[in-house]
Amino acid sequence: MDQLTQFAPIILMFVVVYFFMIRPQMKKAKQEKNFAAELKKGDRVITKSGMHGKIVDFSEKNNSVVIETGAGKITFDRSSISMEMSKKLNEPVKEKETK
Repeated sequence: MDQLTQFAPIILMFVVVYFFMIRPQMKKAKQEKNFAAELKKGDRVITKSGMHGKIVDFSEKNNSVVIETGAGKITFDRSSISMEMSKKLNEPVKEKETK
């Protein structure tokens, strides 16, 4: 029993690190993977570098998407599309409250 109380702080530290650091990162990675898999033609997206556009085609061989922008059509890797910014772009616009 004495040995268990000696290691309790170390075990508790690993549990805290798992629940506050490792688990949320794994959950976010899973969400981003699902988001990239659910992309379809016509979706408006923003890349992680800030390029805005609309998906016009997919290349399953290269795991990439073709995005139509103001500059023309550009090919990006699926992982370069930002989940957070693309979701914000596609949210319905809320009217500002006036006081």
